[in-house]
Amino acid sequence: MSGSRSILIVEDEPLIAMMLEDFLHSLGHKVSGSCDSVSAALEAVENVAFDLAILDVNLKGENVWPVASRLRELGVPFVIASGGHVDPPPSEFRNVPMIEKPYTIDRVTPVLNEALAG
Repeated sequence: MSGSRSILIVEDEPLIAMMLEDFLHSLGHKVSGSCDSVSAALEAVENVAFDLAILDVNLKGENVWPVASRLRELGVPFVIASGGHVDPPPSEFRNVPMIEKPYTIDRVTPVLNEALAG
């Protein structure tokens, strides 16, 4: 991957968000923000500058798809993160790079590369 990227984390579990932030920093990236709800993420999409977003599918019982739709409208790449046990993404997002939790640094790098290449 060429250079450092600014990444928005959308994750409702604080410990998971912090761990992901640590991974991203150790890979040389900057975290532009961390959101734990659909409304906070939608606000960040409109007001925060970032190159890529990592979206947890389920945020406190809400699906993240409105955020994914807005990112797609804006042409901002994103990755979908899932802990399993969720419905598959809507058909319009089935080609989006996906990462399974638990996050590992070995899983994060290739999926970021795929999203940014896409």
